[in-house]
Amino acid sequence: MADNNNNNQNQFNDQQSTPEPTPQPRKRGQVTMTKVAVTAAVAGLLGGGVAYGGMNYLNNSGVTSTAVPAGTNKTGNTKTSNVTLNVNSQATKAFNQVKGAMVSVINLQKQNSSDNTLGELFGQSSSSGSTSKSALEEASEGSGVVYKKSGNTAYIVTNNHVVSGSSALRVVTSSGKQLQAKLVGKDSVTDLAVLKVNGSSLKTVASFGDSDKIKVGETALAIGSPLGSQYATSLTEGIISAKKRTIETTNSAGTQTGNATVIQTDAAINPGNSGGALINVGGQVIGITSSKIASDTSGTSVEGMGFAIPSKEVVNIINQLVKKGKVVRPALGITYVDLANVSSSQQKSILKLPSSVDAGVVVMSTTSDSPAKKAGLTKYDVITELGGHQISDQSTLRDLLYKYKLNDSVSMTYYHNGKKKTTTVKLTETSSQLKSTSSTSANSES
Repeated sequence: MADNNNNNQNQFNDQQSTPEPTPQPRKRGQVTMTKVAVTAAVAGLLGGGVAYGGMNYLNNSGVTSTAVPAGTNKTGNTKTSNVTLNVNSQATKAFNQVKGAMVSVINLQKQNSSDNTLGELFGQSSSSGSTSKSALEEASEGSGVVYKKSGNTAYIVTNNHVVSGSSALRVVTSSGKQLQAKLVGKDSVTDLAVLKVNGSSLKTVASFGDSDKIKVGETALAIGSPLGSQYATSLTEGIISAKKRTIETTNSAGTQTGNATVIQTDAAINPGNSGGALINVGGQVIGITSSKIASDTSGTSVEGMGFAIPSKEVVNIINQLVKKGKVVRPALGITYVDLANVSSSQQKSILKLPSSVDAGVVVMSTTSDSPAKKAGLTKYDVITELGGHQISDQSTLRDLLYKYKLNDSVSMTYYHNGKKKTTTVKLTETSSQLKSTSSTSANSES
């Protein structure tokens, strides 16, 4: 096969070493902020004029006014009015209900530092007896939600990309208290992680609502730490823009690793909100904020397109993380490439495919005792359907596979030497795990 097959071969196995997906196209908030520009709106004068005219109209209609008539302030001193406004909206109630469960999550990583930094400032060489050591420094910040307490142990859900690469983790509660956190488990596929802390001082635990019951147009509130813990428990309001939106996920190299089904909202989401809560007006968590679109592929700026992992999926994943420390998924035990990356001449001469087949994945190898091998699949077979659903490329195959559980049996359609076949595969854990592989030629195997 042609050289353009390089870097398109993936392997299914059960240790889950998939490159961590980074939902596209956002980055988490950095701890060190160089400058934050604050823009004030200057529309007050016109608004005041309109309000004043409206007040005069009400006065003429017999409504008592609180405005002070011109010329009555003889001393020229300005004072505040004793009129108060008692605002207790649903949004305010919802925020007060869950704000105590919101935390900032600080990712600490090892950085090289010198014991003789001060000496170096005065011309002393770092090689003259000084030694180098690793110090923990704040690498980034995100958000988290306290969702469970067991005795004095509190469990916090956040995003996997918030804790990725950490040497240690610190949590800052809504009251400002700092706690050392321990990673319970993480899952790169869904971008979720669970932490635990000594929660004796934490009194509020958030509850999950049913994300399947939300409606487009209903109010959505996002709570988190945009730009870090300096702006902890910030509240923004919007609506549910879409219940189920499919977006691409990519790894750190920018390679697409799959797709995620998420809630779309126009509530303001900024770097640092990752891992925070998207709640309804009842104060229930309906999603965990994970990403936003800041610009499209052409560089056009985008506003009001944020995404959250649905609560139903969150609950399923975090329960597994607490129980096992990881999420175990079924695997086929194959390496493969996209059919689209195989030249038409090779599709005909090597794969012997009929011209009507234009999508699927090509098996490059099968691991021993794998579900695929037991089902009869061999090298150069082309998988076109799984469970009755068509496979267009490697990401759709993985997305379909991950919808099943261990020991499920699923039908598979494939082509062997150009002949269409159907088999049943029993999905079990295999001796290897899905991971990215690369080849230098079409005939190489990983």
